[in-house]
Amino acid sequence: MEAVYRNFKIIVVEDSEKMGVLAAGQFAKQIASKPSSVIGLATGSTPLSTYKNLIALCGRGEIDFKSVTSFNLDEYYPIKKSNTQSYDYFMRDNLFNYINIAPENIFIPDGEADDAERACWDYEVLIKNAGGIDLQLLGLGNNGHIGFNEPCDAFPKATHCVTLDESTIEANARFFDSAADVPRQALSMGIGTIMDAKHILLLISGAAKADIARKVLFGDITPKVPGSVLQLHRSVTVILDEGAAEQAMSYL
Repeated sequence: MEAVYRNFKIIVVEDSEKMGVLAAGQFAKQIASKPSSVIGLATGSTPLSTYKNLIALCGRGEIDFKSVTSFNLDEYYPIKKSNTQSYDYFMRDNLFNYINIAPENIFIPDGEADDAERACWDYEVLIKNAGGIDLQLLGLGNNGHIGFNEPCDAFPKATHCVTLDESTIEANARFFDSAADVPRQALSMGIGTIMDAKHILLLISGAAKADIARKVLFGDITPKVPGSVLQLHRSVTVILDEGAAEQAMSYL
């Protein structure tokens, strides 16, 4: 099912596998039209199917990453790159080690930085110098966060160091030995940085996300639900599986 609602192109698919095929196709189209594309990438379980399909497309020669530059949304802070729960490790283990992207064109916020504020500023400069992000991939947190932009009183503009919400720590604890091992902070692209992307691809998966998906796509625009700001972006494609779309269907 496809529908257009305000600035959103909304696609509802059967499951996460079909979501991954469609999302990878969006990247293939972008890179075919601009081989030197700057892409924004995300972590977590939702994009895994997308990355699996990108690896397959690259292996078949249907997508070429050799001139592509990538920027990741976020990284825990502090954390070593060698930590198996770092997003640096995640991206290499699930995508970068299996495609022909140049290592010097891969950028991830520096979880090992001594000065978090300077690391965030430097990241903004890198994105600006690359010409901005052409296609930004987003997942959606249970509390509506995009990147690690947690519910707060104002939309943070630039890449920044954020204290993680307890609900985020609890949601991510399954990847660590315990909740106590989850870093309490992260470096994240700001809402302004995300909104500067030319096109955004938002993936929402699972019935547990149905309520927050409704709030993000059709509710009030508020920093208490950070993803709701996407209603103001000029070009957003949203792919939901049937579980996540359950409460959205009445709007379409």
